[in-house]
Amino acid sequence: MKQLIIVTGLSGSGKSIALHALEDSGYYCIDNLPATMLPQIAEHLQSETRRAENPNVANYDRVAISIDSRSAAIETLPAHIEQLKLQGVITQVLFLESNAETLVKRFSETRRKHPLSKDTTTLAESIAIERELLGNLGNLGHVIDTSHISANKLRAWIKEAVSIDHTGLTLLFTSFGFKHGIPLDADFVFDIRCLPNPHYDPKLRDLTGRDAEVQLFLDKQANAQEMLNDIKQYIEKWLPCFVTDNRSYLTVAIGCTGGQHRSVYFVEQLSQHFKSKQKVLTRHRELT
Repeated sequence: MKQLIIVTGLSGSGKSIALHALEDSGYYCIDNLPATMLPQIAEHLQSETRRAENPNVANYDRVAISIDSRSAAIETLPAHIEQLKLQGVITQVLFLESNAETLVKRFSETRRKHPLSKDTTTLAESIAIERELLGNLGNLGHVIDTSHISANKLRAWIKEAVSIDHTGLTLLFTSFGFKHGIPLDADFVFDIRCLPNPHYDPKLRDLTGRDAEVQLFLDKQANAQEMLNDIKQYIEKWLPCFVTDNRSYLTVAIGCTGGQHRSVYFVEQLSQHFKSKQKVLTRHRELT
């Protein structure tokens, strides 16, 4: 086994969707594995003897494993991951997250029972218990907030996240609209709602920050260009500290009111600026 992706996070946040997306991408997938079994499974999948006996086992070069909050000794997961890395296995963690309101809605709509629910706890309480139980596992890798995205968009984001080089830090820029909430996976959040809004120009209202007309409008706004340069300089100043800290991802969220014009423009400009210096991913939460 050369590459291992561990999918974990809150129940109802889309772990099954993520695992299916990885399976579609050619990964050998294992669902709901106890954390204590991770070393044994890894050793088994790396077995040269088994590989020689069955030529189809070549798929074991890329493996994805789902581990949830019910897993035995979930708190030992960080130590197991570190051990795998020492053994030369490229290991990436995808932690799926969502806000409580969205999770309650999803469980209510599907009429599913929360894995940690008991007769003495409400659904909201079970969600809070699970969030506390998973603790800082999100710090192990890439956090994806699925609160406001569709299943199709999550599949696309998963495939994009695992397609890039897994060594070093990836700089992720995401646009969003404040009226839909701040992304839970953001490391830095910049509020640009004070800038002139193309939404109030009827010719620009139905366009996005990816369209030339909107870009030209914001190119001409002196304060927009000044703020854009300030954000560039801030990231350039502090990015080396996160690289030194061995971070896998640094997520920079840019927010305007609706997440359609100004924030999209800023993310496109920032991505273009940094892609020659760093691995970059670009996401627009509110765009279909």
